[in-house]
Amino acid sequence: MCGITGIFDTRSSAEVSRSVLQRMNDSQIHRGPDEGCLHREPGLGLGHRRLSIIDVATGQQPLFNEDGSVVVVFNGEIYNYQDLIAELQVLGHVFHTKSDTEVIVHAWESWGADCVKRFRGMFAFVLWDRNQQTLFMARDRMGVKPLYYALLDDGTLLFGSELKSILAHGGLPREMDPHAVEEYFALGYVAEPRTIFKQARKLSPAHTLQLKRGSPMPQPVAYWDVRFSLDNPVSEQEAQSELVQRLKESVRLRMISEVPLGAFLSGGVDSSAVVAVMAGLSPEPVNTCSIGFDDPTFNESDFAQKVADRYHTRHHLEVVKSDDFDLIDTLARLYDEPYADSSAIPTYRVCQLARKHVTVALSGDGGDESLGGYRRYRMHLLEDHLRGTLPLAVRRPLFGVLGRFYPKADWAPRMFRAKTTFEGLARTSVEAYFHTVSILRDPMRDALFSPHFKSELAGYTAQEVFNRHALQAGTDDPLALIQYLDLKTYLVGDINTKVDRASMAHSLEVREPLMDHELVEWLATLPSHLKIRGQEGKYIFKKSMEAYLPQDVLYRPKMGFSVPLARWFRGPLKQRLRDAVLGERLAATGWFNPDYLRHLVDAHQSGTRDYSAPLWTLLMFEAFLRQVVDANLPAPKVVTP
Repeated sequence: MCGITGIFDTRSSAEVSRSVLQRMNDSQIHRGPDEGCLHREPGLGLGHRRLSIIDVATGQQPLFNEDGSVVVVFNGEIYNYQDLIAELQVLGHVFHTKSDTEVIVHAWESWGADCVKRFRGMFAFVLWDRNQQTLFMARDRMGVKPLYYALLDDGTLLFGSELKSILAHGGLPREMDPHAVEEYFALGYVAEPRTIFKQARKLSPAHTLQLKRGSPMPQPVAYWDVRFSLDNPVSEQEAQSELVQRLKESVRLRMISEVPLGAFLSGGVDSSAVVAVMAGLSPEPVNTCSIGFDDPTFNESDFAQKVADRYHTRHHLEVVKSDDFDLIDTLARLYDEPYADSSAIPTYRVCQLARKHVTVALSGDGGDESLGGYRRYRMHLLEDHLRGTLPLAVRRPLFGVLGRFYPKADWAPRMFRAKTTFEGLARTSVEAYFHTVSILRDPMRDALFSPHFKSELAGYTAQEVFNRHALQAGTDDPLALIQYLDLKTYLVGDINTKVDRASMAHSLEVREPLMDHELVEWLATLPSHLKIRGQEGKYIFKKSMEAYLPQDVLYRPKMGFSVPLARWFRGPLKQRLRDAVLGERLAATGWFNPDYLRHLVDAHQSGTRDYSAPLWTLLMFEAFLRQVVDANLPAPKVVTP
């Protein structure tokens, strides 16, 4: 796990400034405090920050092939590297290290751009082939590792693991993209491949970008996608057995490490299953880490302790105060873009705890998307069944009117919120799912944005993100379709972003066995009734884990990693919220309706409405404006584990 950055002159071989490259590399020192190296040659500069995990002694980067004509900087892990080394040696390649990084340069020499299809892991890398005058960029299939790039007006291409390294160059205008702002207020993050800045982009998961010096900038190319065939004839019993075996293989691959290794243990099904499998594969007790809260409403630590006791792990628990809101500005700087998932706070804390004991931690992320675990999936299936009883031409006007005029009931469980249901029934399945996951839904964003900002949007809505992915889904199965949408949007833009930044802020590598692409591909062949059965999500996964985990861990209601926003905004953060949302910085953009901002704050703080999620989204946007757009990023500090 590392940080990469660089500069490429797409038009000429002008010398790259060493001081600028050094500044870009140093901005990511938290991603790799062990070593920092640069490589420069005409028209190219590569920077790398190293967190030593595999081949600690000789795995330094940038790393070259035998004759020095191919060089790579790489962030991540290629778990099948040992098999690839053997295969490449048969083809005549000579290895000088035992690292997975060296596999990349030799794989490029043998297989070209198709090399990425051979890699099993999480990765983002940039490779330069001097003989072909070609720069090649790639990102892993599930988007676990990030990669940003920006083409400046003078033909200079900048890239890095985080936006802050590109901003550190000094040449990227901090002009924001209105479409990105629309996406943020709908989803809580800026969706791939857009970034908050007009001239910067994310390389999308499972994509490569190949540039030849002197040629026009090409479009990224997809090299993989998941297909929900749902046609696996396996029996339920066989599926349970195969799922366990595939999980064991995925976990085993991710336990390869030359440094201390452990796991997050939240007490939920996914992390508990990963710990159970790790315990069966490890000759030593597994290191596990949990965060508890002093408010029992948000505390899962008792369930984590049950799993820790069952498998005799070395369990580390820290209790965090429920009023742990001092990270707002820290998170704004950390994420470089506006980011509104409040569970970033406990995620930051559990990574902070884990780094005291291990350098690598396995997580349960990705299970909900592939196994059908979210509560919203079950509600969507119910609504989709109702949508199938009437044509859209009837539903849209009928339920649209009911949805507009029926009173909103924030206090009620979602299944009893008739307004929400009516709004969903008035839409297509894709529109309804976008409506479900939106933080500020269409009418709220319409009220939030000023006429000036709406003119800048020119009719664009974040719904288009979902429409674009739905066209590629290749399925009309109601569950498979929204699983596909989440794999392309929420998992990448929210979950993976959250975990990458929170972990790397503490120089901690996090590995996700449930995002192994071969496991994801296999799960996509299983019929949807094996994922959701009645009101039980993750049906086949829970059945397969019954021999490994307590019943109350498997079958209790899902809690999630949440914080008490509603109470904060009526209590300890009351004045800070008013100052931020109603203050000068948001007003200065000219993008927001001041009357609606005041309504959100007043209605929430009076207790008449719960606007905690929209207000957190506004609070984090204001913090982003102050900490990133308005300010020079502070000089990075060396992280001391």
